Amino acid sequence: MSTNYSPFKPPLKSVAKTSATISGELDGALPYDALNTIVKDYLIPQVLGYSSGENQILSLPFLKMRFVQFDEYSNALAKQLNYPGHPETRLAYLDSGFSQAILLCNLLFQNEGTLKPFREDVGIEALQEFRVIIRRSIPISKEQVNAFDLLDDDQRRERQHRIVAEAKKRGESDSEIRQSMDEWIRSEIIKGNPALSETDEIGGGRYRLNLTKLLEGDERSFLAVSALTRCATLHYVEEATDTLVLDYWVNDATKQAFLENFDHDPLVLFQALQVLLTLNQFAVSDSLKADLYQSDSLYASETVPILASDERIMRFKHFWVKKANVAKSVLLKSFSDGEHQLLHTLGLCLLFKNTQSLFLLDEPETHFNPDWRANFVTRLHQSFNGSDGQEMLITTHNPFLISDSRPEKVLVFNKSNGVVSVGYPDYNTMGASINKITMATFGKRETIGLRAQGMLDDFRERSKDANENQEQLIAEINHQLGDSVEKVLLIKTILDVGADNGHREKPRQNKILHNIIKLMKRFIPQKRGVFEVPNGGEGQD
Repeated sequence: MSTNYSPFKPPLKSVAKTSATISGELDGALPYDALNTIVKDYLIPQVLGYSSGENQILSLPFLKMRFVQFDEYSNALAKQLNYPGHPETRLAYLDSGFSQAILLCNLLFQNEGTLKPFREDVGIEALQEFRVIIRRSIPISKEQVNAFDLLDDDQRRERQHRIVAEAKKRGESDSEIRQSMDEWIRSEIIKGNPALSETDEIGGGRYRLNLTKLLEGDERSFLAVSALTRCATLHYVEEATDTLVLDYWVNDATKQAFLENFDHDPLVLFQALQVLLTLNQFAVSDSLKADLYQSDSLYASETVPILASDERIMRFKHFWVKKANVAKSVLLKSFSDGEHQLLHTLGLCLLFKNTQSLFLLDEPETHFNPDWRANFVTRLHQSFNGSDGQEMLITTHNPFLISDSRPEKVLVFNKSNGVVSVGYPDYNTMGASINKITMATFGKRETIGLRAQGMLDDFRERSKDANENQEQLIAEINHQLGDSVEKVLLIKTILDVGADNGHREKPRQNKILHNIIKLMKRFIPQKRGVFEVPNGGEGQD
């Protein structure tokens, strides 16, 4: 059983207006480009997906779109087209691979008030330093060079005739021309595309492709790599691998540089980093991508190669932050899974709070401690800070999240004999207790673990033995088991049976029950109620 949660009100008026407006525009028989622009204006700007586990049902369409985004870029690179500097597609699967980019954008751009959840929950006080490593070029094969040949058949024949004529002028023989023709053609292809280069190396390193070429410009360019370089405290190029290393020591001047170079908008920086991270898909072959585009297999992601860190086009390193009550700086990699998950999910909301985006979050709080789970909905609202237009769907098994939701915002999914049914809760979920929700929605009546319940059942069976000493049994129960409602009820049952059988005097029974009630104060300290005590009036808990 799972629960689908949406804490934000959908823009119903906008949807109605959209349908009417598009219908009117279609009647005008507009050209495709104009119609395409109109339709884009009414689509959700961003659909953002996140899954904390291995749910391929959610991630598969986003995974495919990630390769579409890479192909958009590589197509522009091959054809030497202008690239907008950000993915044109609207689907973005922002899994853990984007966590550092999300956190970085927020820590560099957001003010202290906005970052309050990061400070209060995780203890982050400041970003101190980080490194961005960009592997600009990669070795490619002869066949990959040939793929950059954009000439049609007639143009290729003309090129070959010209190359032959030039070779004969140099005195080359027919056999020499035939032997060198492919190499000469590749040289022309390389000359025609500034992203390609040829070295003196023999073997696999002879031909190289600068994957970041469309993201580089002059000193004044606002293209991603150029802008990141201007913001760096120190930068250098490792010539052997053509790798750009950017080091940042973060202070007010660093933050100001990022503001000026990325339009004072953390989302602009994130989109630049998103493109660079997407380039890490370069190792996926065209044939594998073709298979993935057609695949509906839940094992699709397992076929995608995982690169070693030094083989990636872009990666972060040396990400150090200052944490409260910790003397030395802390490496981000040392954070717990819960801390990473909290920073990731809330960071997503902060980044896209000023957009009309649809958030699809699959169990985003699985690694949270109980306090963070109880505060999660409040933190979401704090992150959006009153901004309007977002919609969010969350799948969860977290009763705290349901307790902060109105019943019309909760959908309960049940699966029985392979058939899935969906319905609203039949009770008011807003403010309902965790016990109520776990019983009514998740069908879990016990408040203790299965092993402890088994021990309790064994004690219950022993209590039925007439030869069992009640006081010793109760003492053993108190010694073996911690405080719980189930334990109190069992002890009360034992005492009631003993009183009915005349084995114990009621004053003695009352004294034991009062001790139990006193013990229960530690179990439910915030609750107030009345326990009935036989012949002893009432005992307040």
